[in-house]
Parts: sequence; structure tokens; C-alpha cells
Amino acid sequence: MSNRIPKVNELIKQEIGKIIFEEEDFGRDVLVTVIDVETSIDCQHAAVRISVLPSQKSKVVLKKLNRHIYDLQKKLDKKLRMRPIPKIRFVLDISGSKIEKIDELIEKWHKE
Repeated sequence: MSNRIPKVNELIKQEIGKIIFEEEDFGRDVLVTVIDVETSIDCQHAAVRISVLPSQKSKVVLKKLNRHIYDLQKKLDKKLRMRPIPKIRFVLDISGSKIEKIDELIEKWHKE
């Protein structure tokens, strides 16, 4: 079994994370993190899972990323030295919002 897909996943994760950090501005109070990348076996498509804090801003961030996906893809294409280069799509990771909710419940419980 080949190690290519896990290596491609990690490479895309690192590069798209750098590109988003350098090129996108979501405001000072928003943290966007690339959690994971899942590339198809044929390397045609890659799902980029992102986490957004605060979670209330996640839909706005996802909309902005999807609006700029063509430019982000072009920048990724220039950085990667492989063929084919997977076409990316962004997916929200909802585990962050669950953690926020648990933190709120714990905080509320401590106050009582």
C-alpha cells in the first residue's frame, strides 16, 4: 500500500493553511484552523476540513473561503509540485462548536 495519499494530505494541509493565513482576513476575533485534508485515491479532489472559532462565524468564513476558492486553488497549484493537483473544497469541522458548548456548560456548572 502506498504512502502517497497521506503525504499529499499533509502537504495540502500545510500549504492551504499558510495560504489562508497569509491571504484571507476574517477579522481579529476569528480563528480559522485547517484540521484535516482527505484526498481522493485518484488525487482529483480534496476535502479541506476547517475549524472556526467562535463557531458563530463559521458560516461567514466558509462563505468567504468558497467565494475565493478559485484564487486559493491557483495559489495552491503554484506551490505544489505534483500532478494532478486535487481540486479543493472546504468542509466545516463541527467538533469545535461541540467543545465550545461543553466549555459553556462546565462554566455554568461552576458558577452554580
